[in-house]
Amino acid sequence: MSTVLKGSCLCHGIQYEVRSELGDIMQCHCQKCRKANGTAFATNAAIPTDAFVFLEGESLVGEYESTPGVFRTFCTRCASPLYSRRPSQPELLRLRIGSLDTPIEGRPALHIYAASKAEWDRITDDIPQYDERPLS
Repeated sequence: MSTVLKGSCLCHGIQYEVRSELGDIMQCHCQKCRKANGTAFATNAAIPTDAFVFLEGESLVGEYESTPGVFRTFCTRCASPLYSRRPSQPELLRLRIGSLDTPIEGRPALHIYAASKAEWDRITDDIPQYDERPLS
């Protein structure tokens, strides 16, 4: 049986399913992820675009182009971040895994943009850190 993960925004106006496994879980420390999430980092996992299915609330979805070619998707009612997408990589979404309702067993695999982490944050685990995003 294939994996199906359920998720939603804070107000539950948007509900979705991910009909695939998650890619590597990454903690991104870039300034834009910090600002978009109001935290020290965003925790993301790549998923196939066609595996993401809205169940409810697609009309509540908003987007913001934070960097040329990078669109951050969120709920326009409660502002919960959902995923980011790049038209240059139409086959992938970067899911904000904090929006998942289904428990997962996966753990973060790497820190990216660690060189630009918040000065008040400390990375204390032993998973690999990259100054930028490694090519893969």
